Amino acid sequence: MRKLEKKVAIVTGGTSGMGRKIAELFAEEGASVVIGGRDSQRGDEVVGKIRKPGGKAEFVYGDVTSIKTAQALIDCAKRLYGGIDILVPNAGKLGLGSITGLKPDEWHDTIAVNLNSVYYLLHLGIPELLKRGGGSIVVNGSIAAYKGFPNHAVYCASKGALVALVKQVALDYGPDVRINLICPGPVDTPFIHRSAIAFPDPKGAVRQAGEGVPLKRLGLPDDIAKAALFLASDESSWITGSSLVIDGGALCGG
Repeated sequence: MRKLEKKVAIVTGGTSGMGRKIAELFAEEGASVVIGGRDSQRGDEVVGKIRKPGGKAEFVYGDVTSIKTAQALIDCAKRLYGGIDILVPNAGKLGLGSITGLKPDEWHDTIAVNLNSVYYLLHLGIPELLKRGGGSIVVNGSIAAYKGFPNHAVYCASKGALVALVKQVALDYGPDVRINLICPGPVDTPFIHRSAIAFPDPKGAVRQAGEGVPLKRLGLPDDIAKAALFLASDESSWITGSSLVIDGGALCGG
């Protein structure tokens, strides 16, 4: 039996990068997936790819900074698939700038994507998990929760907050709901190239990000998706409130 057979999952930021791969892998493993995003064309592409071999998926357009989008994702999952078993708040924003250089609007916008949207999906989604007898939540964070990066003030702050939030939610909603955080390091997606703009030599920074870790390469979206699958599935049934670092050894130093 596939690991997520007959499960229903919501994945935000699911039209590209890590979120897309998570959605595709979950569908391969038997889940019906509702994908959130702001690019309808890419959303339709992901859904088409999942449906072609017989998978089940639906795309919901919306901005995760609005609680209405979280409600629309939940309503879609309930209408099409009868309920929800897995939540994956994955959408993220960089918000580049030092604490003195960052404009207030950029601070607030980044917090809205990286933290508020997680609150919205959990606030509305956890009651739906409980209606099904429980479920699993996998939040996508970053090693920026544990390591500072130049000109990433609000990004680091927002990702650090997720570590504490996941522990607190695990305490309130166990044993019925499990929640864990994945903390990717340098992964080869468009996101890392946007992040590298904060460095004097962006191309060199991306190259060094891969060469500078003990495993000598950038991560791949598939590396992150496999970890998310493990935490979403029953294989991790005694894990909650944890933060799983997936970074090729980047936090080892050196």
